[in-house]
Amino acid sequence: MSLPAAIRTVRWMVRDTFRQAVSTKLAWVMLATTAVCTAFCLSVGVTGDDRPAGDRDFRGIVTAPEAIRLGYEAAAAAGRPDITPVEAEKLGRERAAADGLPVAGGHLSLGFGAVVVPIGRTRDDSVRQLLLILVGLVGDTMGVLLALLWTAGFLPTFLEPHSATVLLAKPAPRWALLVGKYAGVCLFVGLNAVVFIGGTWTALGLKTGVWYASYWLAVPLLVLNFGIFYAVSAFLAVWTRSTVAAAFGTLLFWVLCWAMNYTHHHLLAYPVLELQGSSNLAMEVSYWFLPKPFDLGAVFYDAMRAEGFTAKPEELRILQESGRFHPELSLLASGAFAAGTLAAAAVEFELTDY
Repeated sequence: MSLPAAIRTVRWMVRDTFRQAVSTKLAWVMLATTAVCTAFCLSVGVTGDDRPAGDRDFRGIVTAPEAIRLGYEAAAAAGRPDITPVEAEKLGRERAAADGLPVAGGHLSLGFGAVVVPIGRTRDDSVRQLLLILVGLVGDTMGVLLALLWTAGFLPTFLEPHSATVLLAKPAPRWALLVGKYAGVCLFVGLNAVVFIGGTWTALGLKTGVWYASYWLAVPLLVLNFGIFYAVSAFLAVWTRSTVAAAFGTLLFWVLCWAMNYTHHHLLAYPVLELQGSSNLAMEVSYWFLPKPFDLGAVFYDAMRAEGFTAKPEELRILQESGRFHPELSLLASGAFAAGTLAAAAVEFELTDY
């Protein structure tokens, strides 16, 4: 079969995937989820101080995390290293005021003013923290995992004998059918990611006046994260033809990868003397072979400059300061794993008898 014909097959499968998403009401469920999150963003209000223009190093206005750090430093100098974070923040604010530094403060309202809470950071930091929560919790964790569950049945349904034999009777290579279905699901999820990011970004921007462009980096990171683990789902679907195996097997694999990714960084940051030689080698090989969901979150954390309003994981901070964290290689290795897994699924599909 010629390459143009294979490309037409992939395009047809992509279109069929979107048709399937609409017919199963999955598209409407995902749009409804985005609508709820966008409505929540429209209910947000933030009052507080603004950072001086061009202040990219978190200087000029002391926020809550900075006040806590100042408080701990002052307590340590005074021989009181065991104070609580609340006491440290109070001491830090007092120290900042004594030094003539302005201390950030304001209020965050949710539900059109139904809930109002005081904040110890600037308006810009507060909005970026909400954006980080939307991507980290709603998009990257709940969104990707739910999308994997909701789309897990697409391939097993397509691979059922009464459905597959009709397609396989046509002069189309099996790899093109599988790649087309995979690409269609990833494009569908990518389109929903654009709508989600665009809706929440616009809603918060209109309500708060803070437009943070780095938030859009979440779109390729969410699609990459989903695509990596959907390749695993595709392999399990071809191998077992079971929706349950594809869904829950992929979720278990995600948990394994997250745990391996975090454990690797923890052991690098805090070496264990008992782990030497072959154990360290096995850990290193596993880290570079398996996908790295924790690293994907770290890339977005740095892009959002989140260290100004929330604590960076200590393991990540130690590795970055020592030059042992390589996000570009991590993303490339994770993408290579997805490509290899999808290729293995295509080979399995070629060898399957119908």
